[in-house]
Amino acid sequence: MKNKKRYMIYFTGGLLSGFLNGLFGSGGGTLLVPFMTECLNVEEHKAHATAILIISSFTIVSLIFYGMNSFLDLKLTLWVSAGGIAGGFIGAKLLAKLSANVIRKIFGIFMIIAAVRMVMK
Repeated sequence: MKNKKRYMIYFTGGLLSGFLNGLFGSGGGTLLVPFMTECLNVEEHKAHATAILIISSFTIVSLIFYGMNSFLDLKLTLWVSAGGIAGGFIGAKLLAKLSANVIRKIFGIFMIIAAVRMVMK
């Protein structure tokens, strides 16, 4: 019974983050990282890395839907992806060097900035 409850918690976290990702095109990681660190006691570095892998799986589903509805700009995708690949490499290298406390603070600051920008628009 204990395993069933744990798997339902995992499933619920995935359901909510997948819903956000599908609805907004992003946001799954914003929910997943705190969910894993606070509710599942996953270490900060592992939570960020695991969130990327999890998000990749349901981003593919969202991508298929958006593509079927002609919501994609492939030229924009190529240019932003080129920068994103470089930024992802730099960010991953930096993640390995920062303490969990610093990562948590940086992540929190970015979440606050994003929230304020969304409310102000």
